[in-house]
Amino acid sequence: MAETLRRGDVHLVGVGADGWEGLAEPLRALVAQAEVVVGGERHLAMLPPHVTAERVVWPSPMRAALPGLVASWSDRRVVVLASGDPFVAGIGTTLRDFVPPERLVVHPAVSSESLARARMGWPAESVTVLRDHAQLPRHLAAGQRLLVLSRDEHVPAEVVSLLVDAGLGASRVTALAHLGGADESVASSTAQTWKHAVPSLHVLAVEVVADRPTSFLGWVAGLPDDAFEHDGQLTKRDLRASALARLAPVPGAVLWDVGAGAGSVGIEWMRAHPTCRTVAVESHPERAARIARNAARLGVPGLQVVEGRAPDALADLPDPDAVFVGGGATGEGVLDTAWARLGPGGRLVVHAVTLETERVVVDWASRVGGELTRLAVETARPIGTFTGWEPARAVVQWAVTKEETP
Repeated sequence: MAETLRRGDVHLVGVGADGWEGLAEPLRALVAQAEVVVGGERHLAMLPPHVTAERVVWPSPMRAALPGLVASWSDRRVVVLASGDPFVAGIGTTLRDFVPPERLVVHPAVSSESLARARMGWPAESVTVLRDHAQLPRHLAAGQRLLVLSRDEHVPAEVVSLLVDAGLGASRVTALAHLGGADESVASSTAQTWKHAVPSLHVLAVEVVADRPTSFLGWVAGLPDDAFEHDGQLTKRDLRASALARLAPVPGAVLWDVGAGAGSVGIEWMRAHPTCRTVAVESHPERAARIARNAARLGVPGLQVVEGRAPDALADLPDPDAVFVGGGATGEGVLDTAWARLGPGGRLVVHAVTLETERVVVDWASRVGGELTRLAVETARPIGTFTGWEPARAVVQWAVTKEETP
């Protein structure tokens, strides 16, 4: 059914790789009515001469320019062109933040994700879709089917290198280029034999195959300590698992990892769910750089590292849903700031190794409540020709959930 463009409305039209010719006639008519057409250079170049609208290429940086741009559309007939389904890793998600929902009208095309699954014969429920190939390490398990929405022609080489380095060279990698267009093509091989040149516009399909026994890193809290690069400032495996159980990561939640050391608690928080977020605060420059490396290697490149000392470094951070203080709890104002910024239901976990820190958490527990636990871990080690228990330094853990303010 043909629609009429109303002034002030923004029609978001999804376009396939077949371009203008692939658009249904009602959508072509809609574009032809526009006074302004906005899109990438590739989208605007496909428009035929009879579309006389002003053509606007997306500005850069986009988000900073969008408020003014959207304001200029208030009394004009506007069409925005996007690739495929605008709400699948597309402009729709960003535009929704600036255009009132009653003014935004979306006409999606088939997404590259859907086309890729169709070409591979993969049911949607059997596939994990990654917007960033740097997240791949989190998903390396035999039998996994992954679709990587690739950003450019260099990504396939990075993906196959990662797979080979992980001992997964037998994994099958398929590059599906220009899906739905006249130039659609497929290139496929194992990761270890990959030699293909791939166009920038493509989706990668990965079937993870282990050609030999491989040690995968699980998603349950408590990765091996040697999974992290560290200088000894690391929340050890058993203590980390205990802390994360009490921090209780849930989708979309934000963690402050204060005195982050190697970043292990914040990294495992983000591995719990793709939408979990961490801000790791660390005053030591070398450790801050190390946290970023650990996060990238373990598949959570979005972890934010703030180099600075609490509480000053906490001032401009997003409000947390949970806070872990692994170091620096005796610093003046650190726990006060964390507690003040937590909302009702927020969780705070503090580890105390020294008597001075223990006094601080015991005092806090007497005032606001919570659970105090003394954790002592012993590991079997050789003693000459025998075996005995080697104790690690005991840690007092204080865990508390902030209640509703009376």
